[in-house]
Order: sequence, then structure tokens, then C-alpha cells
Amino acid sequence: MPALVIVESPAKAKTISRFLGPKYRVEASFGHVRDLPERGEDVPEEIKSKHWSRMAVDIDGDFTPYYVVSRDKAKHIAELKKHLKNSTELLLATDEDREGESISWHLLQILQPKVPVHRIVFHEITEEAIKEAVRSPREVDENLVKAQESRRILDRLYGYSLSPVLWKKIQGGLSAGRVQSVAVRLLVEREEERRAFVKSAYSSIEASLTSGPARFKAQLARHAGQRLAEGRDFDSATGKLKKDSKVFLLDAAGAVNLAQSLGAALPWRVSSVEEKPATRRPSAPFTTSTLQQEANRKLKFTAQRTMSIAQRLYEGVDLGHGEREGVITYMRTDSTTLSEKALGQAGRVIQELYGAEYHEGERRYKTKTRNAQEAHEAIRPTDLRRTPKELEPFLDGPELRLYELIWKRTIASQMADAKLLRTAIEITAEPRPGQQSILQANGTAILFPGFLRAYVEGSDDPSEALGDQETLLPKLSVGDLIGSTTDAKAAARLEKIEARNHETQPPARYTEASLVKKLEEEGIGRPSTYASIIGTIQDRGYVTRLSGALVPTFTAMAVVNLLREHFNEYVDLKFTARMEEDLDLIAEGSRESLAFLKAFFRDGDGDREGLLKRIADSEKRINFPTIPIGIDPASDLPMVARIGRYGPYLQRGEGGSDNIVTIPPETAPADLTVERALELLALKSQGPRVVGTHPDTGEPVFAAKGRFGAYVQLGEASTEKGAEKPRRASLPAGVSEDAVTLEQALQLLALPRTLGAHPDSGAEVVAGLGRYGPYVRHGEEFRSLEESDDVYTVDLARAVEIFASPKKFMRRQAAAPAAMAELGKHPASGAAVKVLSGRFGPYVTDGTTNATLPKSTKPEALTLEEALRLLEEKAAKGPSTKAPARGAGRAAGKGAAKAAPKAAAKAPPKSAGKAPAKKPARKTTKSGS
Repeated sequence: MPALVIVESPAKAKTISRFLGPKYRVEASFGHVRDLPERGEDVPEEIKSKHWSRMAVDIDGDFTPYYVVSRDKAKHIAELKKHLKNSTELLLATDEDREGESISWHLLQILQPKVPVHRIVFHEITEEAIKEAVRSPREVDENLVKAQESRRILDRLYGYSLSPVLWKKIQGGLSAGRVQSVAVRLLVEREEERRAFVKSAYSSIEASLTSGPARFKAQLARHAGQRLAEGRDFDSATGKLKKDSKVFLLDAAGAVNLAQSLGAALPWRVSSVEEKPATRRPSAPFTTSTLQQEANRKLKFTAQRTMSIAQRLYEGVDLGHGEREGVITYMRTDSTTLSEKALGQAGRVIQELYGAEYHEGERRYKTKTRNAQEAHEAIRPTDLRRTPKELEPFLDGPELRLYELIWKRTIASQMADAKLLRTAIEITAEPRPGQQSILQANGTAILFPGFLRAYVEGSDDPSEALGDQETLLPKLSVGDLIGSTTDAKAAARLEKIEARNHETQPPARYTEASLVKKLEEEGIGRPSTYASIIGTIQDRGYVTRLSGALVPTFTAMAVVNLLREHFNEYVDLKFTARMEEDLDLIAEGSRESLAFLKAFFRDGDGDREGLLKRIADSEKRINFPTIPIGIDPASDLPMVARIGRYGPYLQRGEGGSDNIVTIPPETAPADLTVERALELLALKSQGPRVVGTHPDTGEPVFAAKGRFGAYVQLGEASTEKGAEKPRRASLPAGVSEDAVTLEQALQLLALPRTLGAHPDSGAEVVAGLGRYGPYVRHGEEFRSLEESDDVYTVDLARAVEIFASPKKFMRRQAAAPAAMAELGKHPASGAAVKVLSGRFGPYVTDGTTNATLPKSTKPEALTLEEALRLLEEKAAKGPSTKAPARGAGRAAGKGAAKAAPKAAAKAPPKSAGKAPAKKPARKTTKSGS
């Protein structure tokens, strides 16, 4: 009988199975097999009467977690149990991080194996690595399991305690999270800095010079013994120069006058030439965090997309032989270490591709990440001899670009330093007798490119970037003269001198890359979780995107205001980082999990009271949070933003119809200034815009924006009870209420159009615009118009023709959505693989299987490979038996339907990693086995 090997994904299982051969049966757990229940109906029956049942954590006792087997995993568990009965050994081969260790432990609890059990780990899916892992098994690491379980319980206690506060005081459906709330706080505080920022104006002077064929620029650096003011010299809160700032401030008029004076003061004289050698060292190989940052900067990939593509590269790609193999190492790591094998390979590849002078020996990097977790290897290609060009036929576009990024970074990390020569030339001019101005030109020459031949941060093309790294200056000497364009004796000539006006800029909003960097620097969360955190705060409506930047919403501002005022330490960066340190101590075996959880939730720690008591003490004092905007200078009334049932709105003073207005959804909080707020209130008081007059009825046609978007309206609404409402029509996407014309409005208001009576039935035929586009209707029968038809001009004859043609869909299918994206052909069936918009969101289909897209995956970013993986996993799960979700928190509290298969448990058994004893240390419910 073969040994049973359990990995996490079916793609990985196929690859590893090929490496191990017939003596091993490799099966997938399909990720997590057990977790705390998310829905009320899944709460174990034995705890439903407990006041903490919705948490599924015994907060009155020893914080026992009550796990349940996921509904969609029951079939996989049954299959694994069947295979285990016919196996001689169980090898748990889940990922090598804490989460993977936890999955292995949960599998042990559910499967209850009676055969020898071993834990094997590997950081790359290659034949050599897999066979070495089998030769070097170990037991499940209890400390890692405890650390992961403590993290899961901690997050449940945090979220399930604070989220209801947000529901009551702000809006239903919101959530608080131990790491997500800190991430949102960072975004909100940056937005507040932008709102408080006061712009300042300053000017500079730039000279364009030539020396022979060379062109270069020099900037005015000092004038009359003072350094010229720059943006960093201004106070962002006042817009004024910082106190004790000894700089020379040039305004626009002064800059023009001084530039003219300098241009008339030729010749100038070279007063200093300084050359300094410099060295640039390559960056370390990628960790999870740095890969996400660089992929965001260079490839514009989100963290979620980066990790999804990296997962495929790790689990295996078809290299042209019909067999899959992993081409990069494990992508969840904070280590910058490279194996001896990789170091040797890198040296040989560098010497072969670039020359011996580009490799000066092995470079070993120390991990600088705060609280670096398990010492895995850095992210690197499994075989550095596989250049991106060699893999081009086997990888799709995004896969190839990410692989190329990883390959270049790894190779560059082992290459020689770049040797540079930095040159600074100072030029002295005297616009007035005895008054000196110093202009400065800076240049950089690359003497030896070193690692820059392979990789330059922020550039996709190293050869092109090398030129960008250089700013070459002509050879000038002290005493050389700078003259006019007609001065043949001058060493250099002034082509143009001009004043440039500047404004100080507010601090930049976070991008995914800069947010990930900040979280890692502060020790908040783990790099492996950053992708899901960023996805969560977007899904929850806390963040929108604007030109790559993460912009917090007004909801986020309200949530952070509430949490800072009443639960500040729980969203404090240092406090959250200390919790990560405690989890690390648990993983090392030097901190007790139960004491940690008690201190956080129940008992407190030092001067800090536990979260449970803090909520009880604070909840009654919490008011509905507001976001201050400023004071109306005319009325002296405060203006605030509030979160209402239908979104954010602006309120002046105590409110009232004339003092409340909806905030346009595209408005960023930092952009809602007092001036903009007054403008919105004024627009509301003016009422809807009059577009024109209807030529037949003489009624006015209005354009306005309502709760559900922009619309046009015929005639005025009556205030009389029971009066007929005026006709309205929504504006199509891309047309605003400010830009709609009378002609467009009349066309929209004319719909639906009566075309006449059908010649056969005599029933009325109507043309209109519906949810799924233009249509014609005859009685109860609807037909979509073709692309060549115009809903505004289609006539009765054409409509009758459409009804006479065979129906393309059944009535319930008539609204079938058009494909959002067509990804290609399924390699097995040849069927078209498409992304469609469904009732519950976008999904991918091959005509046979439908798989919902993860919330964080954008339809336009989905690749064929990703789609095939989703379809494969969905097909393996079989038909869904999942009941409609109701929301875990509330359903559990009110009593729920019969629970799904479940298992309750306390702490990891002392024998974890071995076959459990007859009386396991951890209890399980009967249905959880």
C-alpha cells in the first residue's frame, strides 16, 4: 500500500505526485479544512446556549476554540479518510509557514490516523527538494501551531467584539480587525495630513548651458550667502517658512528680476569642481513584502495579484513536456537568505552572461525585517539557469513578467557593486557688484555598471535605465568662464536662464507598495497577510483607488475617529506590533498562549484594561462620530460629514433640508474643503439644473443627481398627497447632470416608446431601456435589440421582425450577461473560457463549470491560467450544498439552524506530529471526526 501525502492544492499535488512515483499517493486538502464558524447555523449545537456562541471561543474559561469543518470540505475529508485506510504512512506536506503547520495539525485532529505520521516541508517544488524533504521528516511543531491558533483566536476576539460597536454607532456591515484597522488608520491619518496641509509658493532659477556638444543644467543654489528656499523648508500646517530657517525665499516676481540680472551679468566663472567616487550595492533577494512592493511599482500588480501569480509559479507550470514543475521557491517568507546551491548557480550564470568581472564572490544578506518569522529561503527561481527568455514559451504575460522580476533581482543580488563618479560644479555670478549668486550643476557617471546591468529598481529595462542613472557633465576647470552664445572663448555658454514657480505638495497618499512597506517597518501583521488585508479594506468600503493611490472613504474616517477616541491603544501601531512580538514568543515556546489571550481580552496588562471591560465602560459614552470639515465663515456654523443610511452627507449646524447635502461619491475626504462644502450646499439650494423646455408640453426639463445617480425629469414634482410623480429617466454611464443636453434628455424621457400594434395579436409593441440594455416588448415577451438597432429610432416593422426570429434564450435567460472578458480556450475541452457578471458577482465559466471570482480579483486582471485553476478547484469540490449566509454574529445570537459537521477543540496535544493516542488530549464533537 502507498503512503498518503497531503498537500494544500490540487496543482501542487499533481506536480509532487510525479516526483514521488507510485509508492506515494498525493492528495490535496484544498487549503484550510477547519476553522471557527463564520455563520450562525454552523455554530456547534453544544455551545449555542452560551452568550459567547457567536465567537465560538470560550471567553469565560480557557479560550477554547470551537472549530467546524467547512461545508465545502466535507467531501474532501471523506476522500482523505478513505485513502488513509489504504495507506501505510501519512506525510503532512502543507506549506512551511505557521498557517501550513496549523493545517497539518487540523488534519491530524480530523483524520485521527492509526499509521505513522510525519511532517515534511520544502521551499521549492522540484524533484530534488521533494525527495530531500521525504528523507528528512519531522513532527508537527506544537509551538508554531499554538502561535497560529492564538493569532486566529486573537483576531476573532478583536473583530467580533469591536465590529458590533461600529454597527451600532456608524453603519451595519462594517468590521474592525486587529491589523486591518491599523492599516486603515494609517491611510486616514495621511488623508488628514493632506487636508490640514497649507500650500506655499516659492520660485527657483534654472540655467541651460552648453559646452561643445554637451548640454547640461545648473540651478541657483545660494544667493547673497543664503541657501535658496525649497519645499522642505516650509511648515506644512501654516504654509510659512519654518522657524529659524535661514534661507532666501524667492517669489515669482523676484525670480524673474533675478534671472534677468544673472543673464546680464556674464561672464560667470567656474568656482569649484568636485569629483567623488561612489559605490552602489545591489538590493537583497525578494521577501514577500519587497516582492509585493516592487511588483506594484514596476508591474502595477496589486498585492493580491502578485501573490496569486507567484502561487502558480511556485506550485508548478507546464514546461513543454506535459509535466508541471515549480519555477520559484516558496513565496511567503521574510528571509533574504539564498541556499548554497543558489549561490553557486548564480555565480556561474553571472560569469556566463555578463563576464567574470561582474561576480566578485558570494553575497550573503541578513534579514532586516522586524520580528522576521521562520527562517525560510528568499524568493528566487528554483533553477537560475532558466532565464526569462527560455521560459517565455511556457508562461503567460503576467507570469513571465513576475518571473523575470524575481530572476533579475536574484541575479543582481549576487553581482558586483556599481562604481560611480559623482561630480558637482559650482558657478559664481555677480548680478550686482559685491553680491554673489552660486549656481550648481550635479552629474553622475557610471564607471562600472555592476549589478545595474541586470536590475534597476523602478525600471523594467536595465539597459535603458543605465542611461537614466547617468547625468554627464562636460570637463570644466576652476576659473573657466561661462559666456554668452556668441562668446567663442568661453568654456561653456548660457543658452537660456528662466524662473520656475513651484508649490509645496501635500504628503503623498499611500500606494499598495508604500502601505506594505510601512506595515512591515512598524512590525504590523505579517507580509504573507498584507495582500488579504488590502483586499479586505477595499471590500469593506474603507478604501477606493485613485491613480494607483489608496484613498480612505468617509466611512473609514468615521471608523478611525471612533476607534481613536475610545479604543486608541487597540489601533496603536506600537501596541499592535507588541502583539506580533508576543505571537513570535509563543512560536518560540517562551510565551504562554492562554496568559497572552487572558491579558488581551479579560484581565488587562499593567495599566491597560482588557478589551471586554473597555467596551463595557466606553459603549454608553460613544456618540455617532462626525468628520469635521470647518466653519462656515458667513454663518459661523460648523460643517461636518456624517455617515447616513445611504452614504456620507454634509451637514451645516443642526441640519435641516437646506443644510444637508449628499457628498458626491467621487469626493476624497481631503478634497472636501470649506469652499467645496459651501459650493455643494449652494448647488442644492439652487435646485436641479434646468436643461430646457419640452417642445410639445412646455414643461421644464431638469437634470439632477439623486441617491441612485444622475437623472433627468420632466416637469416639477407636486407636494400634494397622491399627486402623480413626474417622469424621470436615469442618465447613462459617462453622462453627467451638468453636461446632458436637451436633445439627450428628451430622447431618454421619450422611453419607453410605443411603436404601434402588433399586426398579428393587436397588442402594443414598446421599445425601451432596461437593466440589461435596449429591448422591445410585445405583451409579456421581451427581446433584446441587436447592436445595429437604435432604441430611439427602431420602428414597428423592425420590432415585428425581431419577434418573428427564433428566440436565442429562454425568458429567464434573456438577461444573460455579455462576457466581461474572454480569456481563451480550455486546453482540455476547447470550450471558450469567459468571465461573466452574475447575480452574486463576477464568475468564470467554461460552459460546464462556474467558479465565483474571489472578491479581491478584478475581472479585467484575471488570466486564463488563474481561471483554469478556479474551475479545476470548483469542479473538484462538486456541487455546492451551502445554505444562504445570514451573518455569523447575529444568527448565532438568535439561534440558528442545525449545525454543519463540526469539531471543538482546546489546545494542541503534546503528541502532535505522532499518531494520536486512544484518548486524545483534544475533544472533538461526534460530527467533527
